[in-house]
Amino acid sequence: MKLRTAGAPARKITAEDAAALVKSGMWLDYGAVLGQPDAFDDALAKRTAELSGVKVRSCLSTRPRAIIEADPDGAHFFWASLHFSGYDRRKHDAGIANYLPVNLGEIPDYYRRFVDPVDILILKTTRMGADGYFNFGPSNLWHRAIIERARCIIVEVCDGVPFCNGVENGVHVSEVDFIIEGDHRAMPELPSLPPTEVDRAVARLITGEIEDGSCLQIGIGGMPNAVCSLIAESSIKDLGVHTEMLTDGIIDLYHAGMISGAHKKLNPGKVVATFALGTQKMYDTIANNPDFEFHPVDYTNLPHMIMQNNRAVAINNTTQIDLQGQAASESDGHRHISGTGGQLQFIRGSYASQGGKSFICLSSTFDKKGDRRSRIVLNLTKGNIVTAPRSDMMYVVTEYGIVNLKGKTVAERALALISIAHPDFREELEREAYTHRMIPRGFF
Repeated sequence: MKLRTAGAPARKITAEDAAALVKSGMWLDYGAVLGQPDAFDDALAKRTAELSGVKVRSCLSTRPRAIIEADPDGAHFFWASLHFSGYDRRKHDAGIANYLPVNLGEIPDYYRRFVDPVDILILKTTRMGADGYFNFGPSNLWHRAIIERARCIIVEVCDGVPFCNGVENGVHVSEVDFIIEGDHRAMPELPSLPPTEVDRAVARLITGEIEDGSCLQIGIGGMPNAVCSLIAESSIKDLGVHTEMLTDGIIDLYHAGMISGAHKKLNPGKVVATFALGTQKMYDTIANNPDFEFHPVDYTNLPHMIMQNNRAVAINNTTQIDLQGQAASESDGHRHISGTGGQLQFIRGSYASQGGKSFICLSSTFDKKGDRRSRIVLNLTKGNIVTAPRSDMMYVVTEYGIVNLKGKTVAERALALISIAHPDFREELEREAYTHRMIPRGFF
């Protein structure tokens, strides 16, 4: 039941008064990514000792959360995340954050069908526009679905949130219970790291497979962004974008004039995403820019939507892949790292697209406490989560080559993946594949 009387106008209150609405045992929702509140979070942290059993759901924290810092043992607040950032990962390592397994594009449906109703939703937004809407900025995601299920809705207005165009990218004042003033800090930034030589080698191989008029999805990380850098140096033209996360690499392609969206079936001429996370340059580019649209995540991520654009190209990272083609992209054993996100949905949607392609990229090796190890392995690390099943895998790329696993037997897959492993590990991998009958004795 709403805390505001039906028909009553939304009230402006202080962050402290808003935090005073929280009672022990409540479910709160902080929204996701750049939509997470800060002033409310600071105010609630001051009440830590008074509360117990408060559960908070969020996604990809872009700043330290005051309530978690004030409760280092997790005695008062339970933190549940739908996708880990580096901060969330560290809190999980400390035993005070928990992951909620999701395909990102299904989250609106989870809220509508399976997730417990939210007692209080707090979202960071723009100030109210002339149309009565508080804009979500570059964080559309599943916020409309939470609004449908929340008993109380609080908006934290912040002048740092850029107004962004899009469908259902805001909440009307008639739906809001309380309005609080934010701290007006600039949006958190996530600068892309400069690409390594390995990143560029992988990117060169992928770029060679991208055609004019392709519609891109770019995942988070150095390798996918390196692909954007290589595209910018190529003659590829008339690209479209239908992605989950808007990255700085895409912004660079936009400024280079390589994105027209002319061949898109969905939203032709528009760069479509569900959220953005990058540098201030990105936020300045998308603010009030009609070329960019932010849509709910079930529009951007569900495979039957993705496939409607011809030549959809999905480019994502993984951390480990076994010789049958299973990709583990979200954990290191039982240590959770990130999340399923939209990887599997974009793999499936791009494959179903006419002329579509999906690429899973990884460096051939990694260093663990001075010990160099292969990312291509006979068996996944014990406890590792399979993000993409072997049956979904298409192109796999390392700095040593690119292979397409579609239509290949287990033996052919094993040999193909061994061929792009680091040369120092190929002999051992082949011996293991024969020993475990993955490659039959008479196979050649």
